[in-house]
Amino acid sequence: MNSCCAEKWEISHTPQARLIPAVSRAAPPWSGVAIIDLKMQELSSEHFSGKYLVLLFYPYDFSFACPIELIQFSDRIAEFRLIGSEVVAISTDSKFSHFAWMTTPRKQGGLGEMKIPLLSDQNHQIAKNYGVLNEKHGVAYRALFVIDKQQIVRHVTINADDLPRSVDEVLRIIKACRFVDEHGSVCPFGPLQTKTASRKEPDYYFHTN
Repeated sequence: MNSCCAEKWEISHTPQARLIPAVSRAAPPWSGVAIIDLKMQELSSEHFSGKYLVLLFYPYDFSFACPIELIQFSDRIAEFRLIGSEVVAISTDSKFSHFAWMTTPRKQGGLGEMKIPLLSDQNHQIAKNYGVLNEKHGVAYRALFVIDKQQIVRHVTINADDLPRSVDEVLRIIKACRFVDEHGSVCPFGPLQTKTASRKEPDYYFHTN
């Protein structure tokens, strides 16, 4: 069994040339076979037009760290859907590996029942297009993209392999994107409530904080 946290790739001081999609630019289109409700189905970026989308890249199936993240996102998918968003997890493993992982009980290191798709990027093309492929190991970095309803990249993070992602933070980012899209103004710090909270006048800010 692989361990996303325990396996330490050697640190390279030579920058790797990667073309990561720029924030506020169009997200690269993608398509592939995903496991959805234990069925192999074609899935593409076009399926998510009109929704916010979280692309959740991870290194390995059958690892110790990766399932914890994926299960957390899956278990809280209702919160994402409540704000008009979906989550798709992607690795360079095969669709058969995804299926095996999802049909393995959680107590045995599997994912068990999942409410989000697991997309296979076995030819590495999606990871390459998003600039998150570890060329030496042939796996994706622990990267996350938030893409809006017009399929524009709004947020990007790429973590070291031993740093997990926060579901709460991703939900906050999507809510912030929605706030800006709906009100056309700068998102306030802290809780997202009404348009009034986004007023940018200095006097308003200092009198209410």
